[in-house]
Amino acid sequence: MLSPRFIDLYCERTAPGFWDEPVNAVSNAAFLLAAAYALPVALGRERRDPLELLIIAIGGSIGIGSFLFHTLASPAAELADVIPIWSFVALYVLAVIWRTTGQDVIRTARIAAIAAVTACIAIWIGGQDVTTSADPAPMRLNGSLQYLPALIALTVFAGIALARRHPARWLVTGASLVFCLSLAFRTVDLQVCAATGGLGTHFLWHLFNGLMVGLLLQALVVHLPPVRHRSRR
Repeated sequence: MLSPRFIDLYCERTAPGFWDEPVNAVSNAAFLLAAAYALPVALGRERRDPLELLIIAIGGSIGIGSFLFHTLASPAAELADVIPIWSFVALYVLAVIWRTTGQDVIRTARIAAIAAVTACIAIWIGGQDVTTSADPAPMRLNGSLQYLPALIALTVFAGIALARRHPARWLVTGASLVFCLSLAFRTVDLQVCAATGGLGTHFLWHLFNGLMVGLLLQALVVHLPPVRHRSRR
C-alpha cells in the first residue's frame, strides 16, 4: 500500500519505489537535449546574455526536476518539478517582451504587468491548480488546467509573431501546436491506462514538451537576439 506521503498520479506508477516510473523518468532527457541544442548559439555570441543563459539552464532543469518527481514521488520532489516549469514560463515571457520592445524598461514593465494579471485570471479559471495534488480524487482534466496560463501566453505569442511575419513565427507556432498535443497526452494518461498496458501517455507529455522547449529556445537565441547583437549586423 502506498504511503500517504507518496504521490501516485500517473498510470505508469503502480507501487512505491525509485524506478517504478522508468519511462516517465527517462523521457525527461528531452529537456536536456533541448537546452544542449540551444546552448552553443548563446555561448557563441561576442557578448553572452546572462538572462538567455539562465533561461536555457532552467529549460534543462525542467527535465531534472521532473525526473526527481517521477522517481522520488515526494512532496519535495514535486516542488523540484513545478518550480523550474513556472520559472521557465515567467522568464521566457519576460525575455520575449524585453527584446521585442527594444529592451525598453517602461514598455516591458507595462506589458509584463498585463501578462501577470492575465495569468492570475487564467489560474483562477483553472481552479488555482498551480501544482498537482497528492489527493487520489480525480482532478479536472487530470490537473492539466494548471497550464492554461502557459497555453494562453504561447498562443498570444504565436498570434503576434504570425501577424507581424516575425522570423520566429513558424518556430513559435510549431511550439504552440506541440504544446496543445502534449497537453492532450497529459490529460488522457489515466483514461487510456488499461489500453496502453499500464504505460499511459504521460511520457509523451515529456517528449513533446521537450520539443516545445527546444523550439522556443531556438526562437529566442536565433531570431530574438539581444538588441546590442542585432544592431551590429
